[in-house]
Amino acid sequence: MQDNNDQNQKSDPLISSRSIRRLLERRWFVVVLALSLTGLGATITGLLFQSGIHVLSDWRRDLLHEVPAWIVLPVLGTFGGFVSGWLISNFAPAAAGAGVTHIMGFLRHKSVPMGLRVGLVKLVAGIIAIGCGFPLGPEGPAVQMGGSVAWQMSRWLKAPIAFRRVIVAAGGGAGIAAVFSAPLGGFIYAIEELLHSARPVVLLLVLITTFSADTWADVLGVFGLGSGAKGFQPNLGFLLERKFPIDVEFFPIDVIYLISLGALIGVLAELYTRYVLMMQRQGQHWFGNRLILRMSLSGLVLGSVYAALPSSFHNLDELFHMIGSSETGVSQALAGFVVLFFSTGLAAASGAPGGLFMPMLTLGGAMGLACGDWVQSLTGHLPNTYVFAGMGAFVAGCSRTPITAMFLAFALVKDLLILKPILVACLTSFLIARLFNPHSIYERQMSMESADEKRTKSSKQLNQKVSS
Repeated sequence: MQDNNDQNQKSDPLISSRSIRRLLERRWFVVVLALSLTGLGATITGLLFQSGIHVLSDWRRDLLHEVPAWIVLPVLGTFGGFVSGWLISNFAPAAAGAGVTHIMGFLRHKSVPMGLRVGLVKLVAGIIAIGCGFPLGPEGPAVQMGGSVAWQMSRWLKAPIAFRRVIVAAGGGAGIAAVFSAPLGGFIYAIEELLHSARPVVLLLVLITTFSADTWADVLGVFGLGSGAKGFQPNLGFLLERKFPIDVEFFPIDVIYLISLGALIGVLAELYTRYVLMMQRQGQHWFGNRLILRMSLSGLVLGSVYAALPSSFHNLDELFHMIGSSETGVSQALAGFVVLFFSTGLAAASGAPGGLFMPMLTLGGAMGLACGDWVQSLTGHLPNTYVFAGMGAFVAGCSRTPITAMFLAFALVKDLLILKPILVACLTSFLIARLFNPHSIYERQMSMESADEKRTKSSKQLNQKVSS
């Protein structure tokens, strides 16, 4: 385990804006350098993660044209689960899972392994698992990799403890900014979910890091790092990049429809949260610490399930783009919702290094597309903001971060008019989900992991007493 002496501090220097201001006055060069390198490091790891996943996914798709899916998908799923689980088990056990709870635990003074080793294992193991067919996204690993890079950078530069937690949270937000091309989303996520702080000095430091990460992502995209077009062209400068360009239409009557959509998705998001947590508890109960076996079997089951489905379900990114651009019908959207609802819970329960934000966005978009079609069939009016409002609402209902969810969905369209309908759906989903449980999926995962650790320690102590 890495040296985490700062974990033992009884007072939380994170919220001490006075100490950070003194640091800025005395060592401003170290602060600026640390923030710049953190943004760059988080961007490189996030884009390498995306690029690796796309390379492996493209190879898997080409292989499916030559070999039947019932052979390719189960074999690759099992192989990917085995190799990824072996890497994590032997080199960095902290690299298992989404990674968000690890950063949250570190920021809450828990003893959590950090550093480049965790980040590198997360990078390689995550590429293998997701590229081989685990239906998870890059954002959770991006948060952990960004935070790990930030932690290592702060130690190399001998930054004081008062600054270390801020830069770790900023690194996590920078990871979100890089993979989603959403600097505002990454900034708000670091404040809303990780830091729970709105002090001006802290806001400034996080803002600098997340926006620098997004800028680095645009610039590095010119050299082919990352997937898809980036918002910078050498001859034209920085450009506005829209993943889903649409002409946003928003009418007063849409508010009623969006509230209804938010309420429905709030219930579904809470059901999804409970399902994922239940699967994780069962996985721990059945397999314990046998991560390699758990991931191998999960890869086999997931590959077998997806082999029986149409080719449109073989790639999560393709399904996401079909839903976002409304290129699929209601029946396929609902089928995608059901498949992802259950398969991503199994993937998360396996301990695979992948995130849930991308599945959440896809689930919400699928339900938004279906509800939009139902509204059109009943009233003759099609609210074209439903897909993206549904995306944001599902993330808000699961993560209990409505502002972050709003900006993540906004980043896909980058049209200011869509902020209003997305916010209506996000706030409604957030409020409905909180009626069932005030805590987010990540907070409940942390509580579950803490309970598992206590049981493991108690079991070890009992065994020691018996043996003695």
